[in-house]
Amino acid sequence: MDNSQRIVTIKDIAQELKLSVSTVSRALRDSAEIKLETKMLVKEVAARLHYTPNPIALSLKEKRSKIIGVIVPEIANNFSSNTIAGIEDIAYKKGYHVLIFQSHEKYEREKENVQLLVSRRIDGLIISLANETQCYDHLTDTIDKNIPLVMFDRVCHSINAHKVITNDYFGAYNGVEHLIQQGYHNIALITLPLNLSITQNRLNGYKDAMKKYNLPVRDEWIIHSPIDVVCSEMTIRRILESDNRPDAIFISAERLNIICIKVIKEMGLRIPEDIAIAGFSDNPITPYLAPALTSVKQPTFNVGQKAAELIIELIENNNTTTQYRTIQLDTALDIQASSRRRQ
Repeated sequence: MDNSQRIVTIKDIAQELKLSVSTVSRALRDSAEIKLETKMLVKEVAARLHYTPNPIALSLKEKRSKIIGVIVPEIANNFSSNTIAGIEDIAYKKGYHVLIFQSHEKYEREKENVQLLVSRRIDGLIISLANETQCYDHLTDTIDKNIPLVMFDRVCHSINAHKVITNDYFGAYNGVEHLIQQGYHNIALITLPLNLSITQNRLNGYKDAMKKYNLPVRDEWIIHSPIDVVCSEMTIRRILESDNRPDAIFISAERLNIICIKVIKEMGLRIPEDIAIAGFSDNPITPYLAPALTSVKQPTFNVGQKAAELIIELIENNNTTTQYRTIQLDTALDIQASSRRRQ
C-alpha cells in the first residue's frame, strides 16, 4: 500500500506536532483540558492528513458504541421527521451515530424495537411512545440495565427520565380561544387516544378555553380517534352528519387535519363558511392548502436537539444524575384562512 492509501492515525498527528498521543486524542474530542490553540492546530493537521477516527477502536477504548437509538411512532409524520433531524444534528456534531426505528403506533413493535436496540449495545435511547403503549416495563427494564433514556413528545411522567415536550396545553387553549374569538361557539375536538400524555394536555386546554367563555363542553363532540384513515373518516363524517353539527373543529394531531379536510370537501361543505378548522400541524404545506390551515406550530427541530443534548450528557456522565428534567418548549399559533372571522 502506498503512502497515499495508508490509514492516518492519531500517532501520525502526534509525531508531526511533537505532542503526546493522549493530548491529540483529547484535542480531537474537544476536551476542556486542552487549550483552544492546541485544539485548532491538531484539527488543522488532522484535516490536512485526511484523518478519520476508527469507530471500532474508539468503541473499544471508550467502552461505548457511539450509537443512540431513536424510536418514533412514524417517520412519515412531520413532527417525527423534523425531531429526528434535530437529534442527528447534535449527535453528528458530538461524534455519535443514530439508529432509527418505527413503532407504527403498536406496543409490541415498540417493545421489540427497544429490545433489539438494547441488544445492539446502544449508548442511549430516545423514544416517543406509540398510541397503544400503556405498559412501560420495556422502558424500566432499559433503565435497570443502566442505559440512559430520554423521552420526547409522548412521554410517561411516572418514569424517571429526562423528557422534552412542547406546551400542548397552551397550544390547544390558544387555538380554541382563537376560534371562539372569531365567532365560533360550537366547537368539536378531534384528538388521539386518551392514554397519551399529549392528548390529556390538549384536551384540558380545549376544555379550559371553552369554560372561560362559558361555552358548553359536549361529550359527543370530543372524539378520540385512532390514526387510522378509514376509522377516522367514519368518525369525522358521523359528527358532521349529525343534526347538531358543530360550526368549528379543533384537531390535535397533524394527520387528522388532512383526513378532516378531505371529509369536509367530500361532503360539499365549505371551509370556513360552513365549518371552520384549526389544529396542531408542523407540515410545511399547510399555508398552501385551499384554504390555508390555521395551525399550532411546535419547535420540532429544537425538540430533537434538546433530546440529543440530554442523552449525550447522560452517556458521557455515565448515566449519573439525581434530578431528572422536563424541558417544555413553547408553541406558536399561525392564523390562516381556515378559521377567519365569521361574517
